[in-house]
Amino acid sequence: MKLYGYWRSSAAYRVRIALALKSLPYQTQAVHLAHAGQHHPDYAALNPQQLVPLFIDDDGSRISQSLAIIEYLDETRPAIPLLPADAKGRAQVRALALSIACDIHPLNNLRVLDYLRAELGADDAAKNAWIAHWISLGLAALESRLIQDHPASRFCHGEQPGLADCCLIPQLYNARRFGVDLAPYPQLLAIDAACAALPAFAQAHPQQQDDAG
Repeated sequence: MKLYGYWRSSAAYRVRIALALKSLPYQTQAVHLAHAGQHHPDYAALNPQQLVPLFIDDDGSRISQSLAIIEYLDETRPAIPLLPADAKGRAQVRALALSIACDIHPLNNLRVLDYLRAELGADDAAKNAWIAHWISLGLAALESRLIQDHPASRFCHGEQPGLADCCLIPQLYNARRFGVDLAPYPQLLAIDAACAALPAFAQAHPQQQDDAG
């Protein structure tokens, strides 16, 4: 198995956590997001979006998009499940994961921030205000949802980490990168602390990657 990624990509970070939680060995191939075509001229042929992550299975199957990769891993390597066994639980976990991966993350990823700066003339202050606004809005909703649905859970859904936690921890890492105040989200911080105590999350951390800059 091989994972194309970038050390600071939160989407690749999600998949690294899932692989680590499942104790699955894999090879890594770094793709610098700002120079994908320059550093890896063949990468566009593998993934026309030239985004990360891209997962290549032992049989050569290529799968892009972090949530699709994680669910594929869960279906093909089910020994350590990342989704609940019941339909309602799976729907709840997917809703949490999608609220991060689809509603929060896209508004503060590299392509959007580059466009704000290069095309719309946003300076650093304006760009940081944009980031803080959308991350804070999303995290506030997530905090409320978790308090309502799972106030006593150690992780996002129950007592074992899963798909939602794979998404939450990278987003909190991004929030800290951009100086977003996390004090208003004690439930999220408690989950973050529980995850940080597990070797799988430490292993997947951006600073532990070979291409970390």
